[in-house]
Amino acid sequence: MADNTELDKLRKYMTLKKLSTKLPDNKTAALITCETNIYYYTGFANSEGTLFVTRQKSYLLVDFRYGEAANKAVTNCEVIVYNKYADSLKEIAKKHGIKEVLIEASKVTVSRESTFKKIFSDIKCEVISNDMLDRLISNQRIVKSKDEIAKIEKAQRITEEAYLELLNMVKPGVREADLALELEFLMRKKGASGVSFDLITITGKKTSMPHGVPGDEAVKTGDFVTFDIGAIYEGYHSDMTRTIAVGEVSDYQREIYNIVLEAQLSGLAKVKAGVKACDVDKAAREVIEREGYGEYYKHSTGHGVGLDIHEQPFVASKGDKILSDGMIITVEPGIYLPDKFGVRIEDMVVVTKDGCRNLANLPKDLIII
Repeated sequence: MADNTELDKLRKYMTLKKLSTKLPDNKTAALITCETNIYYYTGFANSEGTLFVTRQKSYLLVDFRYGEAANKAVTNCEVIVYNKYADSLKEIAKKHGIKEVLIEASKVTVSRESTFKKIFSDIKCEVISNDMLDRLISNQRIVKSKDEIAKIEKAQRITEEAYLELLNMVKPGVREADLALELEFLMRKKGASGVSFDLITITGKKTSMPHGVPGDEAVKTGDFVTFDIGAIYEGYHSDMTRTIAVGEVSDYQREIYNIVLEAQLSGLAKVKAGVKACDVDKAAREVIEREGYGEYYKHSTGHGVGLDIHEQPFVASKGDKILSDGMIITVEPGIYLPDKFGVRIEDMVVVTKDGCRNLANLPKDLIII
């Protein structure tokens, strides 16, 4: 359950950033409608809520379907079960003398923005749809608390346990789609509320597709099998990729695997608080380019993970974020040879002052089943 800490931080950031140049700080409020962001601040998941944050107080507005549950679960803001949504918004704004309302520009549709502008215009309150609120929330969520890290680590443990059990099923003749289905079942059985994304369990030539979709293709002797997988635990995601071989492996396959592994280890070695995200990307990419396979590595090296599977910081060639203690990122270089095969290896790590703590406990030497 969320406490007041994160909401207090948001109020502090709103004041420090001086969101308005023409109004006192206490005349500006934040209107948060993104389900993930509301969960981050309140610990309550619902699909129709609105979090209204003023300098003095915060309010969670829900309809009757969520009223009882919200009143039991939410302790860090006042829960309002509204009859008329627009009237409740205007009542709160008038109570606190709000003259500007910031909305999440990247999360609100043009239609909904228009609706908000119409609602607040009745009380001469302006709706601000620049990216200020988005940036404030992103910068707050980018560094994980100890509780968040623990949940992400639990999601990773679930993923690993399910993966290790699934390996007993990998053999010539098994279908990709069956591997994905069984893996999701195992994750849920072990405590996951869902999967982080559509699980990637692909084999043979399809491994050259970074986001290949599991289908009717069957595993064959001599194939690589790529597992890009993750679980959700209490809203938080995990992300991991392993590439294994079935029965036997060619010298060429082993060579490519070892290049990717070296690149991944090089990227991991670069991770440290104070380092730019782009420098981690560069460290991994230079290994693959040095070996002559740069054209076959076209995606970024990693991304942040949390309540969203892809969030800041993005570990890419233009990633200018400076890594900080408590951020969680992936390091996942790959080589993809069209119509042949591909290799990707991915770990999720916590950035520390001295380097990083790897949340993946599984070995990365090439496994041949």
